[in-house]
Amino acid sequence: MTLICELADLRRLYHRRVPKMFQGYCESGSWSQQTLAENTEDFRAIHFRQRVARDLAPRSLKTSLVGIEAQMPLALAPVGLLGMQHADGEIEAAKAAERFGVPFTLSTMSICSIEAVAEATQAPFWFQLYVQRDRDFTRKLIARAKAVECSALMVTLDLQIIGKRHADHRNGMTAPPRLTLPNLLDMARRPRWTLGMLRTRHRQFGNIQGCAAGVEDMNDLMKWTAGSFDQKLNWDDIKLFRDQWDGPLIIKGILEADDAEACVALGADAIVVSNHGGRQLDGARSSISVLPEVVAAVGDRIEVWMDGGVRSGQDIIRARALGAKAVLVGRPLVYALGALGEAGVYRMLEIFYEEAELTMAFIGHREIDSITRDDVVVR
Repeated sequence: MTLICELADLRRLYHRRVPKMFQGYCESGSWSQQTLAENTEDFRAIHFRQRVARDLAPRSLKTSLVGIEAQMPLALAPVGLLGMQHADGEIEAAKAAERFGVPFTLSTMSICSIEAVAEATQAPFWFQLYVQRDRDFTRKLIARAKAVECSALMVTLDLQIIGKRHADHRNGMTAPPRLTLPNLLDMARRPRWTLGMLRTRHRQFGNIQGCAAGVEDMNDLMKWTAGSFDQKLNWDDIKLFRDQWDGPLIIKGILEADDAEACVALGADAIVVSNHGGRQLDGARSSISVLPEVVAAVGDRIEVWMDGGVRSGQDIIRARALGAKAVLVGRPLVYALGALGEAGVYRMLEIFYEEAELTMAFIGHREIDSITRDDVVVR
């Protein structure tokens, strides 16, 4: 049994077990991948102030996210194609999140459907919405999320058009993979993944195929996305979704203070400072570098979260110090899921919790909500 001490251990195992095309989907950014790199690099510029001789027991990372209790200020981000990283991937990840006590967010572009995840879990999960040109289908997606009692709706705004993702084009990424000779050889070298996929019935986009009018073949995901996502999406549309959804509304993809102000004005409950993991506009600023100015603009009128570049529990503390209520993790989720399924995701959450709790102690705090900007120095 491989000893899993840190995220890097899960990532190494992930690379051994998951086919290369899906590794490429996870690991790559857009264009030259500048923003992808800076998302993680800019965290390293944030240094902690170590404090001593403080009462450090007991300690707690517990918090609430849009009124929902969480064991730590972290949620599993919406990631498309999780069910291609591991058989029944969305179900496995949701179960791990439920056991640990943090929110799981199901992507519109999931392999397991909304209903399949709800059937396999007890705790309500969040649903992430990509707005389609087919507005009737979009309304039906929201209704389906309501029907299974999803506890929050997350609308992603930064994917009206798709970024230039060279790795996905080179790899010919499809779900399920095309049975070409290179793909067959790659899958043969990864028997654990292949056997899992042979056993499951979830191999296509469960929320879309068979549900959206005229959608039968999504093999070329890039072309389908370009043709189906709504390029005319605007704030008036978001107001309609606010009116249709009576639970917490989270808006993801915010990088500018004026857009954050617009979210406050329409009554959103939280925003996620995000550049889509460096997969959309390359050259956009890193999420962590933008975070302070967004927090300064909106104050405590709305919860401000962030994603992009979070690779440890220490990064949770860095983000909290700069004003984030919580972080979302995407790539760490994929590494953990692809490596060990539900057990891997649970272990990743344990690692992040342990790292965050220890760091909180070293900087002199017992409660996550007591961390402030004074606990870090930004180089």
